[in-house]
Amino acid sequence: MKPQSLRRAASAILAAASLVIGGAASAHAAVGPQPAAADRQAAAEPVLRDLAAAQGIYYGTAVTASKLNGTYGTITGKQFDSITPGNEMKWGSVEATRGSFTWSGADAVVDFAEAHGQRVRGHTLVWHSQLPDWVSNGTWTADTLRTVMTDHIATEAGRYQGRIDHWDVVNEPFNEDGTRRQSVFQTAIGDSYIADALRAARAADPAAKLYVNDYNVEGVNAKSTALYNLVKSLKEQGVPIDGVGLQAHLILGQVPSTLQANIQRFADLGVDVAITELDIRMTVPPTSAQLAQQKAEYKAVTAACVAVARCEGITVWGFTDSDSWIPDFFDGYGAATPYDENFQPKPAYYGIAEALGWVDDGSPDPVGACAVGYAVQSQWNTGFTAQVTVRNTSTTAISGWRLAWSWPAGQSVTQAWNATVTQSGAAVTAANASYNAAIAPGAAVTFGFNGSWSGGNTAPTAFTLNGTACTMS
Repeated sequence: MKPQSLRRAASAILAAASLVIGGAASAHAAVGPQPAAADRQAAAEPVLRDLAAAQGIYYGTAVTASKLNGTYGTITGKQFDSITPGNEMKWGSVEATRGSFTWSGADAVVDFAEAHGQRVRGHTLVWHSQLPDWVSNGTWTADTLRTVMTDHIATEAGRYQGRIDHWDVVNEPFNEDGTRRQSVFQTAIGDSYIADALRAARAADPAAKLYVNDYNVEGVNAKSTALYNLVKSLKEQGVPIDGVGLQAHLILGQVPSTLQANIQRFADLGVDVAITELDIRMTVPPTSAQLAQQKAEYKAVTAACVAVARCEGITVWGFTDSDSWIPDFFDGYGAATPYDENFQPKPAYYGIAEALGWVDDGSPDPVGACAVGYAVQSQWNTGFTAQVTVRNTSTTAISGWRLAWSWPAGQSVTQAWNATVTQSGAAVTAANASYNAAIAPGAAVTFGFNGSWSGGNTAPTAFTLNGTACTMS
């Protein structure tokens, strides 16, 4: 066995032992009385960090420090055993002014990780982007910028010495054709800046694993081959490099067929590999077919890592669509993460779990399981405008829907959009339009209406979807 294979075997034994000792057997392996139907989904819910540990890898997420509370913090702590600060450790965040450091955001991430038994992936020490102006627009010689760079690394990596599992020491050093990106570091220092940065990081934190990280290097192509040749050269020179990060910002339907082979060829160089920033974007709003394909692709990417002994783990670049960078950078795209904007797991979440060895117990979800959000957006003396969001919280697609409720205070609908609304007395029914009849698992539709009221405008307290009661969200 390779050393990594031994590690995985030991991890699997320990993970299995912890399940027995803790008495928290997974639903598909449970013995004795089975949970009631209403409790089945909660009992069977997979925990990604536990499944990953049993495979000898980690499963992580990028986080925003200011959000590490409430539901966001609960899911982060429960589901993931590694976290990466999305922005809080970047040069522009910690040293906006030369020699003046701000650590509050980075400290918050590291403290949260340690409180939840998680490792931290430090991101990132040297990158052409999100640099402070004094670095990116400075006038440098090779020696002066090298000193600035290595001093920054020594300060930041040194501050967290012994608390960071992996550092993305150098981020995105290549162009798409495999040539060196002409960053300020490449221009002033030359090719040696990467080796200089790695040596400085090793001196500052000898225990951390040191990575070079890039995007569009997931499959075998010119860019990934340039990265491969760089790693090979660095190792031949004795430069400290422990791994390569494949970011994996992917597009639905474009997962490289050579992903596993590419991971393997880096591993064969004697370095670890990590998938560091995984998301799979699609056009929005998503269809049930798109979400099903996304599930298959998250499963395939996870399985490719599990299949290679030196693939250390996977980090999703934000676990919820509400914390995803995609909509801000790719117009018309989104829905790229395993959870929706309301922290509900999407099919992709279950695809990840399946690739990590989870088996659904086969019990059906409640037909028509749903959550409804009702909000009055504006109100005036006798009228109001309201918006209703209907979310499919089951794992089965809904094809055609009718949402029903009763007015508690005599309101009346006068005009509606994105649904056909009818009313008889206090009873109201909203039926789908032709273009929003399908609600994929984890997805939602929204409609709105104008209404009249007198004496009070109390919100409805109960909704049914196709005859099944919904929860209020």
